[in-house]
Amino acid sequence: MTFNRRLALGLGLAASLLGTSAMAQDPMRIALVAKSLGNGFFEAAARGAEEAAAELGNTEIIYTGPTSTTAEGQIEVINSLIAQRVDAIAISANDPDAVVPALQKAMQRGITVISWDSGVAPEGREMHLAPSSDALIGQTIIKLAADHLPEGGKVAVLSATSTSTNQNVWIAEMTKVMDQYPDIEVVATVYGDDLADKSYRETQGLIQTYPDLDAIIAPTSVGIVAAAQAVQDAGKVGQVNVTGLGLPSEMAGAIESGASKSFAIWNPVDLGYTAAMIAHALASDAASAEPGAEIATGRMGSVTLDDETSAAMSEPFTYDASNIDEFKSVF
Repeated sequence: MTFNRRLALGLGLAASLLGTSAMAQDPMRIALVAKSLGNGFFEAAARGAEEAAAELGNTEIIYTGPTSTTAEGQIEVINSLIAQRVDAIAISANDPDAVVPALQKAMQRGITVISWDSGVAPEGREMHLAPSSDALIGQTIIKLAADHLPEGGKVAVLSATSTSTNQNVWIAEMTKVMDQYPDIEVVATVYGDDLADKSYRETQGLIQTYPDLDAIIAPTSVGIVAAAQAVQDAGKVGQVNVTGLGLPSEMAGAIESGASKSFAIWNPVDLGYTAAMIAHALASDAASAEPGAEIATGRMGSVTLDDETSAAMSEPFTYDASNIDEFKSVF
C-alpha cells in the first residue's frame, strides 16, 4: 500500500471517528411545551426541567409554548419541534384530543412524547405524568373550602378552559365526594380560560349573580389570583373565600389580605424536573412506557405507570398564613 493510500485511509478513519464523536456529543433535546408562555407556573416548571438537565448532563431543555391557551397554538409549536427534530416532547395540553394528530406525527418521526400536568389522550402520547392523584386533588380543593364553612354555604368553581383536561377531571373528582358535604352547594362553574382579565370578569359575574356566595374554588394558578383580586376589589374579603390551586409567590398577597384563607399546589419546579427525567429516560431507552413500569426520577424517587400508562408525582400541599412566608420566595 502506498504512502498516499495509507494517508488517505488514515484521514478517512480519523474523519469518521471525529464524526462519530461529534454525534455522540450532541445533546439530547427535550422540549417542554407549556399551555401558554408568561405563566409563572410553567416558568417554575421550566426551572425544574433545567435542573434535571444539569444533573443528567448533555441535555438541552427547549422551553416553549403558544402565546395563548389554544390547541391551535400548541399544534403550531409541535410542528415546529418536529421540524427541529427534537428528541422528546413533554406537553401540558390545552385540549386532550386536538393535539393528538400532531403528536402522533412526532412519534412516527421517532420523537418521544409524554404529557404532564394536563393530559393528552392515550393515543397521542407514551405516558402521562399527573402532578398528583386526580382523586386527591379533587378531594383537596373542596376540603379547602369546607374547612372554613363549618355551617355550610354556597360555592362556585372558576376553572381554566372548558376543554382543559386536568381541571375537568379534578372537578369531576370533587363532585364525587360532595355527599360528604351535604350543607355545601356548588352553584356554578365558570371558565376564565387561564386569562387573568377574563378570570377577573367571571369572578365579578359570580359575585353579582350570587350575592350570598361564600367561597370560590379556582383549580388554576391564573384564575385563583384573579379571583382573589376581584374579591378584594369588590370589598368582599371576609365574606367570599378564594381557594384552589395557586403559586405561593403569587398568592402571598391574597393570604395577607384575607381574600384567601388557604390554597394548595404541588411544587411546579418538582413537576418540570420529573417530566424532564421521564422524557430523558424514555428517549434514551433507559425505561419503557408500559403498564406497571417503574421509572426513576432522580431526587423525586420514581413513578409507577398504571394501566393507562399514567403516573402521579406527589400529593398536593396546603399553604396558609402559617407557612406562606417560607414558600413565597421559592416559587
